[in-house]
Amino acid sequence: MRISDLLPSVLIGAVASARSMTPMAALAGAHLAHRRTPGRLWLLGKPLFTAGALAMGAGELYGDKMKSAPDRTVFLGLLARVMSAGIAGAALAPRGRERAGAAVAVGTAVPMAYLTLSARKRAMAEIGQTRSGLIEDALIVAAGVAVVWWGVARDR
Repeated sequence: MRISDLLPSVLIGAVASARSMTPMAALAGAHLAHRRTPGRLWLLGKPLFTAGALAMGAGELYGDKMKSAPDRTVFLGLLARVMSAGIAGAALAPRGRERAGAAVAVGTAVPMAYLTLSARKRAMAEIGQTRSGLIEDALIVAAGVAVVWWGVARDR
């Protein structure tokens, strides 16, 4: 296996650093489009998981704009990133390398959560919470969709 085989897992970890539920929502969207992930992810076969992932992804986008939204680096925020990155990283890894995919995704998501938070705080100071959040949403959702679609296309 080449290290580049785990690149989709690394990239989805970067996505999870900024929006914890976007990787799961992007995977759910790919599942609804009848795309299979290279790594095994039995959760995707469950309609409740798919619906929940999409709902949580949308809810996170809304909740992030609230003044009371906690920083992504609080314990529960990091825990959500670890779980989402791990699941998505495993799903985008080559079959049989799911654990490695999960590990590199989590290893990317956690430190990058601090970097993306720092960037967001700078953007908030410049253009405000809502506008900076909407821009971050657009970038991260687009990146999440692109990474998942590229990851599932590589398996074909």
